[in-house]
Amino acid sequence: MNIKTNETLDAKGLACPMPIVKTKKTMKNLENGQVLKIEATDKGSTADMKAWAEKTGHQYLGTTEENDVLSHYIRKDGNEDSQEKKHPQVVDNETVQSLDKDSVILDVRESAEYAFDHIPGAKSIPLGELDERISEIDGTKNIYVICRTGSRSDMAAQKLAAKGYEHVYNVVPGMSGWSGETTKSE
Repeated sequence: MNIKTNETLDAKGLACPMPIVKTKKTMKNLENGQVLKIEATDKGSTADMKAWAEKTGHQYLGTTEENDVLSHYIRKDGNEDSQEKKHPQVVDNETVQSLDKDSVILDVRESAEYAFDHIPGAKSIPLGELDERISEIDGTKNIYVICRTGSRSDMAAQKLAAKGYEHVYNVVPGMSGWSGETTKSE
C-alpha cells in the first residue's frame, strides 16, 4: 500500500500516552489536508489513534502493519485552536480502592497489559473493542475507567458518556500510579 504522506513520526518503542503526545506536537506543524504517518510498536496505539483523531476532528485514514511496526495514517483536518475535550468526571486511584459492589472497574488497556497486572474484579475491554462490546457494561452502576496513565481511559469514558452512560469516571493516574492490590490472569 503506497500512501502519500507529508511527514513521518517515529514513535516506535513508546507506550501510551507518548505516541499520542508526540502526534499532537507533530500535527501542529502540518497544514490542513496534509497526512502524518506515525510508526509505532504499541499494539494499543491503533485504538488510541482512532479515538484521538475522532476526538480532535482529524481524519484517521487507517493502519498497516509490517514486521511488528504499525503505521498509522492521519490527515490533519481541524482548527488549530480547537481545545481537545477531556471527560469532566475524574477520580484518583484512592477513590477506586474504596469502591463498593455497585461499581464497575473497566480496564481499557490491551489484553496483555491486563493479564500481567490488574485490579481484582476489573472487567477487561480494550479500547479498540469498546464499540462492539459496550453492551457488556452495566449502565446502572458507577463505571470507573482505568488504563495505564489516564489517557486511553479518558477516550473510553468519553465514548461511554456519548452512548448515554451517565455515571462514568476517568481514573487518573491509573495503573502507572496504582498502589492497591493487583492480580494476574490465570
